[in-house]
Amino acid sequence: MTSEQARHPGGGFNPPEPTTKGGPDYGRFVDAVRRMQDHARAVDAPDEVITEAANLLEKVSALLSPYDADEWRSPSGRRMDLPMRGNILAIPMSAHKTDDGRIRGRARFARFHLGRNGAVHGGCLGMLFDSVLGLTSSVLTGGPFQRTAYLKIDYRHIVPIEKELQFDAGIDRVDGRKIFVSGRLSDGAELLTEADALFVRLKPGQP
Repeated sequence: MTSEQARHPGGGFNPPEPTTKGGPDYGRFVDAVRRMQDHARAVDAPDEVITEAANLLEKVSALLSPYDADEWRSPSGRRMDLPMRGNILAIPMSAHKTDDGRIRGRARFARFHLGRNGAVHGGCLGMLFDSVLGLTSSVLTGGPFQRTAYLKIDYRHIVPIEKELQFDAGIDRVDGRKIFVSGRLSDGAELLTEADALFVRLKPGQP
């Protein structure tokens, strides 16, 4: 166990320590990486262009590699001033708690999330719902120390990429440490996907 891990017991679910590391261009950096991921799925470029791009990406990787840090020191996930705290893994979304005690928001899948024929890859929907329902469970119960026990998704219709979609989620019931949550993803009036999940509150120090 590293000294940083020893300072952060409980599976890493300590509240993130806000930081300004990365400076004013960290958000631009994250957006640039996202655009590169989209291009990697979309480009049909000449061989020499791909060769040049690969050379440039290798140079960028060499530039950054001396500064790799563990999860506690990297600004990713700790930039509270940025969408999704600057976490490039998360599906871009915005969310808010409503007056009726639910979580609602918007999400947009990019070209990088394409499965086939204009549809979002099903695994990316799992990532979105794990984030949305986890946020719902945490915010509405006031308990940040939780883990996903199961996540079930019903795919009702094709989910399009590159379109702003709406989600709505809430808590169905709480049974001791167990928190049952469900949500839905829609395109206007059309229901696209539904999901339900179980989150379990962690015991002190539980990973």
